[in-house]
Amino acid sequence: MIRVQSLTVAFDAADGKTEVLRDLSLDLPDGRFTVVIGESGCGKTTLLNVIAGFIAPTAGSVSIDGRLVSGPGADRGVVFQDDALLPWQSVLENISFGLRLQGLGKAEREARGRHYLSLVGLEKYADFPIWKISGGMRQRVGLARALAVDPRFLLLDEPLGALDALTRERMQEHLLRIWKTSGKGMFMITHSVEEALFLATDLVLLRARPGRVESIRRLDFSERFAAGESARSIKSDPRFVALREEILASLLRHEEHDEQEAQEVQEEQQELAA
Repeated sequence: MIRVQSLTVAFDAADGKTEVLRDLSLDLPDGRFTVVIGESGCGKTTLLNVIAGFIAPTAGSVSIDGRLVSGPGADRGVVFQDDALLPWQSVLENISFGLRLQGLGKAEREARGRHYLSLVGLEKYADFPIWKISGGMRQRVGLARALAVDPRFLLLDEPLGALDALTRERMQEHLLRIWKTSGKGMFMITHSVEEALFLATDLVLLRARPGRVESIRRLDFSERFAAGESARSIKSDPRFVALREEILASLLRHEEHDEQEAQEVQEEQQELAA
């Protein structure tokens, strides 16, 4: 598993250091779908970037099976909100790009690329240029590209945030099918409470300023979808609706409390300056 232990991340600011995350601990087991949600500024993206190896922690550690993470690695694939595809290449060439960097021959690259194209349901679009396919298809190409290098974990940085509502719903279903088919561990951040509830086997709620874990919930909605229940049936389930409203209310309370706290600090600083 990936283990985040007593993680603190602080960045330089005009008035000293600003803590984004403080003493955060979290386990991400193989094969689970962990989703992190929280108000803006709670450190979701920073946490993903530390796990990916893009940012070094100020204190604490991230390890995989006891091995400290010191930078990016092939065991962690990353999918961003901006798909970052190469527009001058075809769909298949984009998926095979990482395999080319690994030194695989053309025949093996193409075979593996077509396998993952099939997994995301785009086998008919292998030779299409990227600029000719839709936003939802582009995100599926990004997923296939990350999967093609066979990482143990996929790290998903709000990959559906820029999609329209209908495409987003369909992509949520695609993600769950890919998760069940591939057996990969998934770690995703999102601003959508409904999306988080539908996808997560483990839902992590972060508090802000600085970011820390408030709660972790084990959920079974994704397993119900994998067992054949429809997405609309799950999302209209009274238990699903009640949980969505409970978490939304909690996030709103946190946001109001943090805004009030920030206002009090600002007023104190103004009094001192006077």
